[in-house]
Amino acid sequence: MKNIRYRYCIIALASILIYACSAGTKKTYKINSPGKVTELVFELTVSGQPQYSFTSNGKSVIEPSLMGFEFQGIQKMTEGFEVVSTEEKSADATWEQPWGEFKKVRDHHNELIVHLKESKGEERLVDIIFRVFDDGVGFRYEFPKQPNLGKVKISNEITQFTFKSNNDVWWIPVHRENSYYESEYRKTPISKTDTINTPATFETKENLYVAIHEANLTDFASMTLLKTSDKQYKSDLVPWADGVKVYAETPFKTPWRTVVVGKTPGDVATSTIMLNLNEPSKIEDLSWITPSKYIGIWWGMHLEKFTWGQGPKHGATTKNTKEYIDFAAKNNFDGVLVEGWNEGWDGDWTADGKAFSFVKAYPDFNLEEITKYAAIKNVRLIGHHETAGASKHYEGQLEDAFKLYQKMGVNSVKTGYVNKYLDKKEWHDSQYASRHYRKVIETAAKYHIMIDNHEPIKGTGIQRTYPNFMSQEGGRGQEYNAWSVDGGNTPQHLTTLPFTRMLSGPFDYTPGNFNFDYKTPSGARVQTTLANQLALYVIIFSPLQMASDLPENYVDKPEFQFIKDVPCTWSDTKVLDSKIGEYTTIVRKDWDEKNWYLGSITNKDARDLKVTLSFLDKGKEYEAEIYADGAGANYKTNPYPVAISKQKVNNETVLNIKLAAGGGTAIKFTPIGK
Repeated sequence: MKNIRYRYCIIALASILIYACSAGTKKTYKINSPGKVTELVFELTVSGQPQYSFTSNGKSVIEPSLMGFEFQGIQKMTEGFEVVSTEEKSADATWEQPWGEFKKVRDHHNELIVHLKESKGEERLVDIIFRVFDDGVGFRYEFPKQPNLGKVKISNEITQFTFKSNNDVWWIPVHRENSYYESEYRKTPISKTDTINTPATFETKENLYVAIHEANLTDFASMTLLKTSDKQYKSDLVPWADGVKVYAETPFKTPWRTVVVGKTPGDVATSTIMLNLNEPSKIEDLSWITPSKYIGIWWGMHLEKFTWGQGPKHGATTKNTKEYIDFAAKNNFDGVLVEGWNEGWDGDWTADGKAFSFVKAYPDFNLEEITKYAAIKNVRLIGHHETAGASKHYEGQLEDAFKLYQKMGVNSVKTGYVNKYLDKKEWHDSQYASRHYRKVIETAAKYHIMIDNHEPIKGTGIQRTYPNFMSQEGGRGQEYNAWSVDGGNTPQHLTTLPFTRMLSGPFDYTPGNFNFDYKTPSGARVQTTLANQLALYVIIFSPLQMASDLPENYVDKPEFQFIKDVPCTWSDTKVLDSKIGEYTTIVRKDWDEKNWYLGSITNKDARDLKVTLSFLDKGKEYEAEIYADGAGANYKTNPYPVAISKQKVNNETVLNIKLAAGGGTAIKFTPIGK
């Protein structure tokens, strides 16, 4: 090496250091996060291919990984680039959410924009934008309007995510078990995976937790991750039925690819990078967007007490709905969800959703009478639109359906797409789906209607731009405990969700089961204790939160008080001691910044935890109302016992929390006096 002479040029552009080495070698561009915790390195390889790497506190997060795109019918854009220029920017702003896990969100990042041009041939252009945060990085491609690149058919995205080691990853497969993310997460080395969905969460050999996902998925295909080696994935975009990944025309931009990193699982779970990479709200008047708790004519169908279609057991009747409204009003619930109210449920509705009408009710369901009755009781009807995947048929009725609901005072709608495909051929996470789901959200906003989307495309932070997009399923929820042939959701599943599925946004898991003695043909049942069900209201965030059980199962149950008390939107959130798949403890502060709530759950193993209450305001005394697993509680043999107690605590108190197998603890902390 001593015979080789190097010429170093150091150019300082604010926080960016650009190292330009001698001709014939690669140029390197570096940018640090505001706190100098993380560092992004961009370079062009000797062949002119874009490449990035990323570190946190000097530890490898992403090893050098290639970037670029391939197209149908035209030359790919993967190499032969030169850097035309670079820009750097910094941002430090705090914005407020109308609802969320945090009232205020700080957007603090440094940005590097690299303007690239092909050095030969058509000299096409692409910009790569990196935003570097202390807890991760987001990057996207922007293709400007240009003479030699107009309409394109993207066939492949080259973006790689290369690790230093064959790390462990919590993951679910793509389209193999179902098409809307309803799988239990599994933990394996990278080498034991195939194509996986995002968010995917890794525990690295460098003792870091890393989550790969995307933000602002707009008019584009979802990014899945294709394993290309024991240490590497690459972006694998979900195709249209014709094989094209994305149809686009310059100028266009991709979603942000995100890499979140932390020392603990909680660091990853509380990151706001995804939200910060979305655009501010396009809805000016947010007064009609209101988080709420609701009950519904829903669980009874899954237990076969009711039917969705017409007949002697039809659930969505005027009589039944009024009874549910009465229960909601008595217990201060805001809404009542009713499924099966509209024409189209008779017979095998999953086979062809074109039978559904979203404006015509069954004869035994008087929409006008019910909504008037609900208004008198200060309760709202929550509408339901099941499409069975017939998205074009649904789009044809969107305006009329939402206009009807607005007239009737229905301001929330649960949508559904129970079918492997949309319109019998397109994936739920394709560009086709991205366009459809966005159209529903935008049309709903026009009529002041909030959306709870089931069988969805994954969440990528769009709720910042459209805050009426409240919640989604997009995960294996409570309904699996009614009919799943594998017996239902395991306690481990619930301790994994905050660090996997929940990274993509609110989850309409529908907790709150109080009866564990129901019988189902599959033998499925809720595999938690009752105290665990209470804790889930803190663990699993959704601004539209359901008490899912039959109303009669809540009557005269003192534990029900916690569900009535617990909020569904939060000013602050902290993840305390947690181990993915084993146990987690999360605390959240209510929107009025007064009371704190704690949820703690475990997997199949009983355990004792010590929780320091340092999150409480210093100098204040609180009353802790504790709902814990009672004597002999066990999710398999005795899920019911709940021990309710009260004690005075402060921010120096250390609580001993005893969790039964499959158990949990839920606590409300109320300040005493001023």
